[in-house]
Amino acid sequence: MDLGLKDKVVFIAASSEGLGKAVAMELAKEGATVIINGRNEDRLKATQQLIETEYNTTVLAVAGDLSNASERDQVLQTIFKQFNHIDILVTNTGGPPAGKFEDLSLKQWQQTYNLLLESAVALIQAVLPGMKQQPYGRIISITSQAVKQPVDNLILSNSVRASVVGLTKSLANELGVYNITVNNVMPGYTKTNRLLTLIETNPDFKNAVNEIPLKRFGDPEEFAAAVTFLASARASYITGTSLAVDGGWIKGLL
Repeated sequence: MDLGLKDKVVFIAASSEGLGKAVAMELAKEGATVIINGRNEDRLKATQQLIETEYNTTVLAVAGDLSNASERDQVLQTIFKQFNHIDILVTNTGGPPAGKFEDLSLKQWQQTYNLLLESAVALIQAVLPGMKQQPYGRIISITSQAVKQPVDNLILSNSVRASVVGLTKSLANELGVYNITVNNVMPGYTKTNRLLTLIETNPDFKNAVNEIPLKRFGDPEEFAAAVTFLASARASYITGTSLAVDGGWIKGLL
Protein backbone atom coordinates (compact mmCIF):
# COMPACT_ATOMS: atom_id res chain seq x y z
CA MET A 1 0.00 0.00 0.00
CA ASP A 2 1.36 3.40 -1.01
CA LEU A 3 1.13 5.66 2.04
CA GLY A 4 1.87 8.83 0.06
CA LEU A 5 4.88 9.75 2.23
CA LYS A 6 7.60 9.89 -0.43
CA ASP A 7 9.56 13.16 -0.18
CA LYS A 8 7.35 14.54 2.60
CA VAL A 9 9.47 16.54 5.04
CA VAL A 10 9.09 15.15 8.55
CA PHE A 11 10.49 16.45 11.83
CA ILE A 12 10.46 13.94 14.68
CA ALA A 13 11.38 15.40 18.07
CA ALA A 14 13.48 13.36 20.52
CA SER A 15 14.30 10.76 17.90
CA SER A 16 17.84 9.64 18.64
CA GLU A 17 16.54 6.59 20.53
CA GLY A 18 13.40 4.82 21.71
CA LEU A 19 10.01 5.46 20.16
CA GLY A 20 11.13 8.56 18.29
CA LYS A 21 13.96 6.65 16.62
CA ALA A 22 11.59 3.86 15.60
CA VAL A 23 9.19 6.41 14.08
CA ALA A 24 12.01 8.12 12.19
CA MET A 25 13.17 4.81 10.74
CA GLU A 26 9.68 3.77 9.67
CA LEU A 27 9.02 7.11 7.97
CA ALA A 28 12.39 6.99 6.21
CA LYS A 29 11.53 3.48 5.03
CA GLU A 30 8.40 4.93 3.39
CA GLY A 31 10.48 7.50 1.50
CA ALA A 32 9.96 10.56 3.69
CA THR A 33 12.70 13.16 4.14
CA VAL A 34 13.51 12.84 7.82
CA ILE A 35 14.79 15.37 10.36
CA ILE A 36 15.82 13.91 13.69
CA ASN A 37 16.66 15.53 17.01
CA GLY A 38 18.13 14.63 20.38
CA ARG A 39 20.26 16.06 23.17
CA ASN A 40 23.10 13.54 22.93
CA GLU A 41 25.12 14.33 19.80
CA ASP A 42 26.92 10.98 19.64
CA ARG A 43 23.69 9.01 19.90
CA LEU A 44 22.02 11.33 17.39
CA LYS A 45 24.84 10.89 14.89
CA ALA A 46 24.70 7.12 15.29
CA THR A 47 20.97 7.12 14.54
CA GLN A 48 21.51 9.39 11.55
CA GLN A 49 24.12 7.03 10.13
CA LEU A 50 21.92 3.99 10.76
CA ILE A 51 18.95 5.46 8.89
CA GLU A 52 21.05 6.74 6.02
CA THR A 53 22.77 3.37 5.57
CA GLU A 54 19.60 1.31 6.00
CA TYR A 55 17.44 3.28 3.57
CA ASN A 56 20.00 4.98 1.28
CA THR A 57 18.73 8.44 2.14
CA THR A 58 19.97 11.69 3.65
CA VAL A 59 18.90 12.60 7.18
CA LEU A 60 19.22 16.00 8.84
CA ALA A 61 20.25 15.55 12.48
CA VAL A 62 19.92 18.60 14.74
CA ALA A 63 21.09 18.36 18.35
CA GLY A 64 19.35 20.34 21.07
CA ASP A 65 17.14 20.22 24.14
CA LEU A 66 13.64 21.16 22.98
CA SER A 67 12.51 21.93 26.54
CA ASN A 68 15.04 24.78 26.60
CA ALA A 69 13.77 27.84 24.72
CA SER A 70 17.13 29.05 23.38
CA GLU A 71 18.24 25.58 22.26
CA ARG A 72 14.85 24.98 20.68
CA ASP A 73 15.14 28.22 18.71
CA GLN A 74 18.56 27.12 17.44
CA VAL A 75 17.16 23.76 16.35
CA LEU A 76 14.33 25.43 14.44
CA GLN A 77 16.66 27.95 12.81
CA THR A 78 18.86 25.13 11.57
CA ILE A 79 15.88 23.24 10.15
CA PHE A 80 14.39 26.24 8.36
CA LYS A 81 17.72 27.15 6.80
CA GLN A 82 17.48 23.88 4.87
CA PHE A 83 13.72 23.44 4.49
CA ASN A 84 11.13 26.15 3.91
CA HIS A 85 8.35 24.09 5.43
CA ILE A 86 7.57 20.93 7.42
CA ASP A 87 4.85 18.61 6.09
CA ILE A 88 4.65 16.36 9.14
CA LEU A 89 5.52 17.15 12.75
CA VAL A 90 5.82 14.45 15.39
CA THR A 91 6.12 15.95 18.87
CA ASN A 92 7.80 13.68 21.37
CA THR A 93 9.84 13.87 24.56
CA GLY A 94 11.42 11.68 27.16
CA GLY A 95 9.37 11.01 30.26
CA PRO A 96 9.49 13.04 33.48
CA PRO A 97 10.67 11.33 36.67
CA ALA A 98 8.47 8.96 38.62
CA GLY A 99 7.38 9.89 42.13
CA LYS A 100 4.53 10.53 44.55
CA PHE A 101 2.90 13.96 44.70
CA GLU A 102 4.40 14.95 48.05
CA ASP A 103 7.89 13.97 46.91
CA LEU A 104 7.90 16.29 43.89
CA SER A 105 8.96 19.95 43.96
CA LEU A 106 7.41 22.89 42.15
CA LYS A 107 10.61 23.07 40.11
CA GLN A 108 9.99 19.52 38.87
CA TRP A 109 6.45 20.47 37.89
CA GLN A 110 7.77 23.48 35.94
CA GLN A 111 10.41 21.34 34.25
CA THR A 112 7.73 18.84 33.25
CA TYR A 113 5.58 21.63 31.80
CA ASN A 114 8.55 22.85 29.76
CA LEU A 115 9.35 19.33 28.62
CA LEU A 116 5.90 18.08 27.69
CA LEU A 117 3.63 21.01 26.87
CA GLU A 118 5.66 24.13 26.15
CA SER A 119 7.95 22.30 23.72
CA ALA A 120 4.96 20.91 21.79
CA VAL A 121 3.27 24.31 21.60
CA ALA A 122 6.46 26.01 20.37
CA LEU A 123 7.13 23.40 17.69
CA ILE A 124 3.57 23.57 16.40
CA GLN A 125 3.72 27.37 16.30
CA ALA A 126 6.89 27.14 14.23
CA VAL A 127 5.61 24.73 11.57
CA LEU A 128 2.02 25.94 11.33
CA PRO A 129 2.47 28.91 8.95
CA GLY A 130 4.05 26.64 6.32
CA MET A 131 1.37 23.99 6.72
CA LYS A 132 -1.43 26.54 6.36
CA GLN A 133 0.14 28.04 3.27
CA GLN A 134 0.24 24.69 1.42
CA PRO A 135 -2.52 23.93 2.74
CA TYR A 136 -1.53 20.52 4.10
CA GLY A 137 -0.10 19.06 7.24
CA ARG A 138 0.05 16.32 9.80
CA ILE A 139 0.66 17.02 13.49
CA ILE A 140 1.06 13.96 15.69
CA SER A 141 1.75 14.09 19.42
CA ILE A 142 3.27 11.13 21.21
CA THR A 143 1.99 11.09 24.79
CA SER A 144 1.23 8.00 26.91
CA GLN A 145 -1.49 5.53 27.82
CA ALA A 146 -1.51 7.44 31.12
CA VAL A 147 -3.58 10.25 29.60
CA LYS A 148 -6.61 7.90 29.59
CA GLN A 149 -5.76 5.67 32.52
CA PRO A 150 -3.27 7.16 35.00
CA VAL A 151 -0.29 5.02 35.93
CA ASP A 152 0.63 4.77 39.61
CA ASN A 153 3.72 6.73 40.65
CA LEU A 154 3.77 8.75 37.40
CA ILE A 155 1.74 11.77 38.51
CA LEU A 156 3.88 14.26 36.55
CA SER A 157 3.31 12.40 33.31
CA ASN A 158 -0.34 11.66 34.10
CA SER A 159 -1.10 15.31 34.69
CA VAL A 160 0.84 17.30 32.13
CA ARG A 161 0.56 14.88 29.21
CA ALA A 162 -3.23 15.17 29.51
CA SER A 163 -2.90 18.86 28.62
CA VAL A 164 -1.24 17.86 25.33
CA VAL A 165 -4.34 15.85 24.48
CA GLY A 166 -6.48 18.94 25.12
CA LEU A 167 -4.20 20.88 22.79
CA THR A 168 -4.46 18.18 20.13
CA LYS A 169 -8.25 18.07 20.17
CA SER A 170 -8.57 21.87 20.13
CA LEU A 171 -6.14 22.24 17.23
CA ALA A 172 -7.96 19.56 15.23
CA ASN A 173 -11.08 21.74 15.42
CA GLU A 174 -9.20 24.88 14.38
CA LEU A 175 -7.00 23.49 11.62
CA GLY A 176 -9.24 21.08 9.73
CA VAL A 177 -10.20 23.84 7.29
CA TYR A 178 -6.53 23.99 6.23
CA ASN A 179 -6.35 20.25 5.50
CA ILE A 180 -4.18 19.76 8.59
CA THR A 181 -4.92 16.74 10.75
CA VAL A 182 -3.95 16.68 14.41
CA ASN A 183 -3.83 13.44 16.36
CA ASN A 184 -2.42 11.94 19.53
CA VAL A 185 -0.84 8.50 19.86
CA MET A 186 -0.66 6.84 23.27
CA PRO A 187 2.08 4.25 23.66
CA GLY A 188 1.62 1.58 26.25
CA TYR A 189 4.38 -0.44 27.87
CA THR A 190 6.93 -0.65 25.08
CA LYS A 191 10.43 -2.11 25.16
CA THR A 192 12.51 1.07 25.43
CA ASN A 193 15.19 2.29 27.83
CA ARG A 194 12.50 4.33 29.57
CA LEU A 195 10.57 1.17 30.48
CA LEU A 196 13.74 -0.57 31.64
CA THR A 197 14.52 2.38 33.92
CA LEU A 198 11.02 2.31 35.40
CA ILE A 199 11.30 -1.41 36.03
CA GLU A 200 14.66 -0.95 37.76
CA THR A 201 13.43 1.88 40.00
CA ASN A 202 9.97 0.51 40.78
CA PRO A 203 9.38 -3.26 41.13
CA ASP A 204 5.65 -2.77 40.43
CA PHE A 205 6.43 -2.18 36.78
CA LYS A 206 7.87 -5.70 36.49
CA ASN A 207 4.34 -7.06 36.90
CA ALA A 208 2.78 -4.66 34.39
CA VAL A 209 2.91 -7.28 31.65
CA ASN A 210 0.25 -9.26 33.54
CA GLU A 211 -2.20 -6.37 33.07
CA ILE A 212 -1.85 -6.44 29.28
CA PRO A 213 -4.31 -8.69 27.41
CA LEU A 214 -1.62 -9.63 24.87
CA LYS A 215 0.66 -10.63 27.78
CA ARG A 216 3.76 -8.95 26.40
CA PHE A 217 5.37 -5.54 26.09
CA GLY A 218 5.17 -3.82 22.72
CA ASP A 219 7.99 -3.41 20.23
CA PRO A 220 8.92 0.15 19.18
CA GLU A 221 8.36 -0.87 15.55
CA GLU A 222 4.73 -1.71 16.29
CA PHE A 223 4.20 1.75 17.71
CA ALA A 224 6.02 3.38 14.79
CA ALA A 225 3.70 1.66 12.31
CA ALA A 226 0.67 3.34 13.90
CA VAL A 227 2.29 6.78 13.84
CA THR A 228 3.33 6.30 10.23
CA PHE A 229 -0.21 5.46 9.21
CA LEU A 230 -1.55 8.63 10.86
CA ALA A 231 1.15 10.61 9.06
CA SER A 232 0.14 9.15 5.72
CA ALA A 233 -2.23 10.19 2.96
CA ARG A 234 -4.36 7.15 3.87
CA ALA A 235 -5.29 8.79 7.18
CA SER A 236 -6.67 11.94 5.58
CA TYR A 237 -10.06 11.68 7.35
CA ILE A 238 -8.71 10.98 10.84
CA THR A 239 -8.23 13.99 13.09
CA GLY A 240 -8.75 14.90 16.73
CA THR A 241 -8.34 11.31 17.85
CA SER A 242 -6.21 9.58 20.47
CA LEU A 243 -4.97 6.20 19.34
CA ALA A 244 -3.80 3.71 21.96
CA VAL A 245 -1.00 1.34 21.00
CA ASP A 246 -1.01 -0.52 24.30
CA GLY A 247 -1.83 -4.18 23.73
CA GLY A 248 -5.27 -3.57 25.24
CA TRP A 249 -4.01 -2.24 28.62
CA ILE A 250 -6.50 0.66 28.80
CA LYS A 251 -9.69 -0.72 30.28
CA GLY A 252 -12.11 2.06 29.27
CA LEU A 253 -14.58 1.68 26.40
CA LEU A 254 -13.40 4.84 24.60
